[in-house]
Amino acid sequence: MYVARGGLLVDMKFGVSTFVTDEGIRPGPLGAALEERGLSSLFLAEHSHIPASRESPYPGGGDLPRKYYRTLDPFVALTAAAATTRELTVGTGIALLPQRDLIHTANEGASLDLVSGGRFVLGVGIGWNREEMRNHGADPAVRGALMNEQLEALTRLWTQEQAEFHGRFVDFDPVYAWPKPAASPHPPIYVGGESTAALRRTVAWGDGWLLRPHTTPDEIRQAQDWFAEQGKPDVPMAIFGAPADEKLIAGWAEAGVEHVTFMLETAPESGTLRELDEFAAFVQRYAG
Repeated sequence: MYVARGGLLVDMKFGVSTFVTDEGIRPGPLGAALEERGLSSLFLAEHSHIPASRESPYPGGGDLPRKYYRTLDPFVALTAAAATTRELTVGTGIALLPQRDLIHTANEGASLDLVSGGRFVLGVGIGWNREEMRNHGADPAVRGALMNEQLEALTRLWTQEQAEFHGRFVDFDPVYAWPKPAASPHPPIYVGGESTAALRRTVAWGDGWLLRPHTTPDEIRQAQDWFAEQGKPDVPMAIFGAPADEKLIAGWAEAGVEHVTFMLETAPESGTLRELDEFAAFVQRYAG
């Protein structure tokens, strides 16, 4: 969809971010419904499980929503969505890399990119649920440093015939890791988060920045200026989980954001399709 920005028409892409669970619409019909309505992307959240004894506070405040407890594996769900679509971008929003086995993740991501014809985007983040991380054997205190090594090692696994890596947290001798992704040189890696560490991670290993809707246009412009100072101008940016708010979207567009995903609430198929109709109608009004 083309929208006006600074007197120019800009190709603004719109999609959805959501939690796919066993109680909501299945990912195949969801993907098909998105593409039928002209929406361009599907980003899925990840939580492998929720510990019954949890001390980490929910970032959104209050009780942890039910959907967090019942989330499907995003790589499996996105594969199902890719199978029912031809052009839809399928992405993780976000994959909790520090609590994942890196070599399995490399294989899953490359496989998904291959079967989707190069439509996969890997959105990554360090996560907030410390108990969940510990159950995977990950130390929350070093999750940022761990993910930095994982990202560097991941790109080697995706791009080198024989990859090896020797770091503090990630260590493996030369390996063959196939399949390789369909995208060249590899699927885009979007780094989630607005912290200084996340911005540095975006410069070092990211192909894009995945930010949340509380980020203001001024903060986005400041980040883009900083990216440019680091030798990485024009970093692609996507808003994760936005409301359908014309004023907010206009501000982000002016700041250089070209991809916005609406937060789609988890619901059975009939309710989901009604909400997607509302998103599609909003996009038509906004871009018209």
